[in-house]
Amino acid sequence: MRAARREDVIANIVIWSIAIAIIALLSVLLAYLLVRGVRYIDIGFLVKPPEVIRAGGGVGPLIFNSFYLLVLSMLITLPLGVGAGVYLSEYARQNEFTRAIRLSTQALSSLPSIVVGLFGLLVFVNATGWGYSLMAGALALTMLNLPVVVSITEQSIRAVPKDFREASLALGATTWETVWNVVLPSALPGILTGAIIAAGRAFGEAAALLYTSGMSSPPLDFTDWNPAHPISPLNPFRPAETLAVHIYKINSEGLLPDLRRIADGSAAILVLVVLAFDLLSRYLVTRLVNKT
Repeated sequence: MRAARREDVIANIVIWSIAIAIIALLSVLLAYLLVRGVRYIDIGFLVKPPEVIRAGGGVGPLIFNSFYLLVLSMLITLPLGVGAGVYLSEYARQNEFTRAIRLSTQALSSLPSIVVGLFGLLVFVNATGWGYSLMAGALALTMLNLPVVVSITEQSIRAVPKDFREASLALGATTWETVWNVVLPSALPGILTGAIIAAGRAFGEAAALLYTSGMSSPPLDFTDWNPAHPISPLNPFRPAETLAVHIYKINSEGLLPDLRRIADGSAAILVLVVLAFDLLSRYLVTRLVNKT
């Protein structure tokens, strides 16, 4: 008993030490980015920038591009990912076809984002004739995030107790009615967690977007909301520089006289926006789960 208790104490110390070390590392990194960048953030930096920030105006349009690209990507990723997860967990039999699907999702999840970007350049940019565009970037992000959503959806649905399904079927519900009214609501917290993870990755992605959505944005008219117009912010087939790509670009070029100020301020904004998005998403998920 003493030996077992001693091993338990040692294991707890090791686990807590690792957890504290990870939290401390993340806290130091977060504090470093914010301390260096927050002092440069003001209204002018967002909407009325100095001349060295490129056409299109400051980082405000870049933040809009990032969110718009995120919305386009999630509109494609979530239906496909959740649908595939439901199929694999509820309908698919264990055969060569389903094994091929799981193998494909695992292979996609291990692909470097730069490889996805090059594939997107060949297929979504050149083969389709769209050129650099938000839609090409959204499809590239879908390739990156689809395996995450599929895997988490399948695991969340499989975690729902079989008693729930059996009770629903015993009451005369069909398989689809059971999935829609019983299984999916029970698995909703896990599915939404996967969606938040995918959304956070999409918002901060840069490598895959360098070759798909492009590294520049045309001047936008924020009074024109017709998606068919070339300068409309809602046009999905226009090139769009996101905030993460902007940070990479100005650092790689090194041509701006106040590069450090712009890079640090942009990085701080990116971190703050991701944190705000994550906190808001988790709050909404908690509210939704409590209601269900």
